[in-house]
Amino acid sequence: MKIGIVTGGGDCPGLNAVIRSVAKTAAKRGWETLGIIGGFDGLLAPQNYRVLDYKALDGLLVRGGTILGTANRGQFSAKTGHGETRQLPKELLDATKQGMADLGISALVSVGGDGSLSIAQQMHEAGIPIVGVPKTIDNDLAATTITFGFDSAVACATDALDRLHTTAESHNRVMVLEVMGRYAGWIALYAGLAGGADVILIPEIPFHYESICTAVTERAKKGKHFTLIIAAEGAKPAGGDYVTAGAQQQNREARLGGIGAVVAAEVEKRTGKETRVMVLGHLQRGGSPTFMDRVLCTLFGAKAVELITEGRFGRMVAHNGKFVESVPLAEATGRLRTVPLDEGFVHATRSLGICLGD
Repeated sequence: MKIGIVTGGGDCPGLNAVIRSVAKTAAKRGWETLGIIGGFDGLLAPQNYRVLDYKALDGLLVRGGTILGTANRGQFSAKTGHGETRQLPKELLDATKQGMADLGISALVSVGGDGSLSIAQQMHEAGIPIVGVPKTIDNDLAATTITFGFDSAVACATDALDRLHTTAESHNRVMVLEVMGRYAGWIALYAGLAGGADVILIPEIPFHYESICTAVTERAKKGKHFTLIIAAEGAKPAGGDYVTAGAQQQNREARLGGIGAVVAAEVEKRTGKETRVMVLGHLQRGGSPTFMDRVLCTLFGAKAVELITEGRFGRMVAHNGKFVESVPLAEATGRLRTVPLDEGFVHATRSLGICLGD
């Protein structure tokens, strides 16, 4: 038995840990694992692979990024714009089957977020034996309670807020931290609570500048002359639209980014408070995974191989809040898991007096 593993979409802490787990679990069954280089496009070029033997796995548990490389553009793009689905051409799927046959791959493990798993679903429908592993720092896949990479990203954002807190207090400034998350506010909400933010802006709650500025001035009246604002990249004002970085490229999802600078400029204009903005950006996607992500990646990788052993293709590994299970890829894609407005986190945030901009 020879299986392949491909990492698609944006890079993320824990990808190498999943690769390690898949290869080690497969080796215990006497199987060989091939790592596909450069994302799904590597399946079209038979020389784009590396054998994942025990030597190749040295140090992967703690190493950031992916030793296989990844891509979030190109021929294999199932999502474009603001998440619109694109059907892959039949010729491309047929070429993928041939590429796998040329390599002798009997089954494929696809590690990625909604875009990559949508590709996996289309491959499954085309008859390709494939299973998925959920990866995204955004934590926005509906069929699993958590995705790997999220905990590491929140740890990074929380550390940034801790550091901004001291400089904001020293200069009596308003500090705006922009974080990733696309159309879900999980990173901003978790990090905002953990890092003591005074204002948290998430895509699920359109914000009003009046509310933000009121929070800033009310803090000043109480002797708190600095304010920490954390804004998810997908946050937008009531009646407004997403802020994007650069023009929309063909066969690629929209690049969100820039809302932090917009908020900072408006708050300074309205309140007269000196305001600074920091975009955390790709720092959230780099570096070693946290211990939580290392454990999750190890469990996910082992489960993916179990699914192949059982012949249960077209499924994604998922965490149900207690243990690791699996769900059909069709249920795992196309439905983003956003922050629910009627549950604990939002209630707790309001109870603490944190402004959500509404």
